[in-house]
Amino acid sequence: MHRLMYVALFCGLSATLVLGAPHQGAEQRPTISVETDLVMLPVTVVDRRGEFVTGLTREQFDVYDNGEKQAVQFFTSEEMTATVGIVIDCSTSMRARRDDVTAAATAFARSAHPLDEMFSVNFNERVWQGLPSGVIFAADVDQLHRALARAPALGMTALFDAVDRALDHLQLGTRDRKALILVSDGGDNASAQTLRAVLGRARRGSAVIYSVTLTDPDSHDARPEVLRTLARETGGDVFVPRRADDVMKAFTRIGQEIRSGYMLGFSPPTVANDGFRAIRVVANSGDGRQLTVRTRAGYYAGPHDEGLR
Repeated sequence: MHRLMYVALFCGLSATLVLGAPHQGAEQRPTISVETDLVMLPVTVVDRRGEFVTGLTREQFDVYDNGEKQAVQFFTSEEMTATVGIVIDCSTSMRARRDDVTAAATAFARSAHPLDEMFSVNFNERVWQGLPSGVIFAADVDQLHRALARAPALGMTALFDAVDRALDHLQLGTRDRKALILVSDGGDNASAQTLRAVLGRARRGSAVIYSVTLTDPDSHDARPEVLRTLARETGGDVFVPRRADDVMKAFTRIGQEIRSGYMLGFSPPTVANDGFRAIRVVANSGDGRQLTVRTRAGYYAGPHDEGLR
């Protein structure tokens, strides 16, 4: 069977470390690494009011691969550490909202798990790392704040190139969950990459993409549907803030979701055809409540089609 994913399972030892500290020479929690053919799914469950549902058990989930029910072979509901990239549009269209985004992203970092790994990617018509050269993840919140605040808002927009760069950087992370928070209006007029290529990469990876959509009513280049697609295909969510406090609420909600989800794993059918296979996860509340489950749209079996790159 084609090996689908490499899974790192982390032991729950307590520690007090700042963001990204394992890459700054600090002591790191022991890890147990196993090679497995399990498909791993980060899963979020909400009720009809949109409130997160915690405390469910393995038996309350059903997983379907191309419509066929599969046994859940791995399950955890414990809070997980995360590798998170904050990808911020620094083009001219974002100028009026940059201070709001910087404040919200900084507050998000302050409320994160102390072992989370964080970095930022800035982009206009070019893409660059927000952290100083040679720094992989922020050593503390102040360093991340400086990375977020120092980029001017001007120029055109290379959104797809930025997402592609951020997906590359996520692979340097070692945490249980991987996520990107993408702040943009969805427009792109300067990328070498295409939406098809970036979407293909996102589908093959394990990162959940959250989109914070900031649109200017006078902009003709905004494409919020692009941000919705990236979020939907990876199991993330979309936020459309109107005011400064809405931006803060969006980042707060994303932080809560990263910490309150589940991780499920299943072994795909041995006769699975190569190509994209659709995933559906159903949760039974046990008390009649209607639950909504959000996870990745699917996974790829068989050899990767590098032509998408």
